[in-house]
Amino acid sequence: MKIAVISCIHGNSEALEAVLLDIDQQKTESIFCLGDLVGYGPDPNAVVDKIRSLDIPTCQGCWDEDIVEGVNACECHHPSLLAERRSEIAHKWTNEQVNSETRAYLAQLPLVLRQDNLCFVHGSPDSNHEYLLPEINAFTALERVISSNADVLFCGHTHVPYVRTLDSAKIQIKVSSADCSASEKTFTTPVKRIINVGSVGEPRHGRPNATYVIYDTDTEQVTLREVPYDYQKTCAAIIEKGLPPIFAWRLAKGLEYAERAEDPTHICTR
Repeated sequence: MKIAVISCIHGNSEALEAVLLDIDQQKTESIFCLGDLVGYGPDPNAVVDKIRSLDIPTCQGCWDEDIVEGVNACECHHPSLLAERRSEIAHKWTNEQVNSETRAYLAQLPLVLRQDNLCFVHGSPDSNHEYLLPEINAFTALERVISSNADVLFCGHTHVPYVRTLDSAKIQIKVSSADCSASEKTFTTPVKRIINVGSVGEPRHGRPNATYVIYDTDTEQVTLREVPYDYQKTCAAIIEKGLPPIFAWRLAKGLEYAERAEDPTHICTR
């Protein structure tokens, strides 16, 4: 069975429509969405309406959470201070635009979705604010997949697609008891994978094209899809609706525009 996995649409209805058309042409049997339906882009309500109308299983992204709960005004769930400041501007605008139906839909989204040996999250199984970057150390990566109780962990949040295979992994643990004695145990896990599906509405892989993933559950084949669309129309809408022009610039370039934190795996513990 072929499934499509999308993420990080960020109010970009032009990109979403192009990706849905491409998914239809690839003849996939189902679609999963990893959240961040709103934020940064000009059409938050239209995106949510589309996802709802197609009854696509969707987990809650960090932006979806922040629109419901209120923006998390701490640096640690952003890749940088500059990104945090821009996020606050976008949050204020989006919060004023979303209607009551959109807000109610975002509020009831689950944090995790599962199907057989597959797990779907926005950031990580620990938090939808955590960045699982491709260079994350192998132990942390493996722990995140194991904690999801799955063989394949699908995530988004970073806006950069990648596939990482963790094979022949050995984990050594030391257990200390009350009498100060300690025992060590080593076990080997089967092959695990992290598949980051990138971003439909705000790609950061160096091109403006929308990205998503097709996964074949029978062959375990992963296909990273890149879909061109009329991004200039979205850029024009961003400026027309009063959002910061830098949002249009980075969408057109397919790039983030901020320094990166030293520890991007760090998350808020609120």
